[in-house]
Amino acid sequence: MASSNKSIYSALAANLLIAITKFIAGIVSNSAAMIAEGVHSVVDTANQLLLLLGVHQSKKKPDALHPFGYGKELYFYSFIVSILIFGLGGGVSIYQGIVHIIHPDVPGNPTWSYVVLCTSVIFEGSSLIIAAKEFNKLRGNQTWWQAITRSKDPSTFLVLFEDGAAVIGLFIVATCLFLGHKFHLDYLDGVASLLVGLLLIGVSLILARESRSLLMGEGIGKDTKARITEIVGQDTDVLKLMHILSTYQSPSEIVLMLIVAFKPNLDTARINEAISRIRNRVKDEYSLIHFVIIQPETFMDRVNPDVQTYI
Repeated sequence: MASSNKSIYSALAANLLIAITKFIAGIVSNSAAMIAEGVHSVVDTANQLLLLLGVHQSKKKPDALHPFGYGKELYFYSFIVSILIFGLGGGVSIYQGIVHIIHPDVPGNPTWSYVVLCTSVIFEGSSLIIAAKEFNKLRGNQTWWQAITRSKDPSTFLVLFEDGAAVIGLFIVATCLFLGHKFHLDYLDGVASLLVGLLLIGVSLILARESRSLLMGEGIGKDTKARITEIVGQDTDVLKLMHILSTYQSPSEIVLMLIVAFKPNLDTARINEAISRIRNRVKDEYSLIHFVIIQPETFMDRVNPDVQTYI
């Protein structure tokens, strides 16, 4: 988690400084695109604060009302962040863009806008590089997209997407600003704002999809399931592993439930010993699995349906 916090803090510092300068430049140069970019940076700043709040809340200790802890707080705040990008970032930018396309204003001196855009690219680019390096450490041998879709820590890829969208948005604004000033096409300022808004909405939809999936309760991957099936099957008292149920309570905590059919004629003491043995083996191999619930179950032989094992 500390790794992801580093990228959050760097993005927070960059967005806060950039937002102020973008608004000043937007007002001075009468640029709707720069104002839209300022709104974008304000939303990103708020997003970093919400992510930090989510990280803090997720570390609260379990209590009577939340026996498994507050780990899903991070997933909740990540989902809120994706909605904010959609509503405030994308919505306001699209509105500003449409208004300035229909009623274009004559832009003022673009010099300050160019200065701010260059400065913003440096800061946002630096933040993006930090976020990319931190995420690269976590992805291992996976592709970038696989790592994003399989990641259980939204704070890592949220910052990556935000910074990436910010850098692309800056180049869109710079291009439209240059073309509009060179060819006296005042409506391009609104087009830039519109394109930035569409970019933000696209990013927010991807982030909302991933955050929602985590909030609803993603389970362990296929490889982990296969390994746990192997561990359980190696126990001498196990007849069959019937089902594996799991959910991530937080990026660092998994709740696992195993429904197991044990061999016939085992007494309660032997079953309890087997349960304890399996639980310890699973937890020893997977440090993220904090809770292992093992439920004995009835097994019916499909070949001989009259043959059943009752536990």
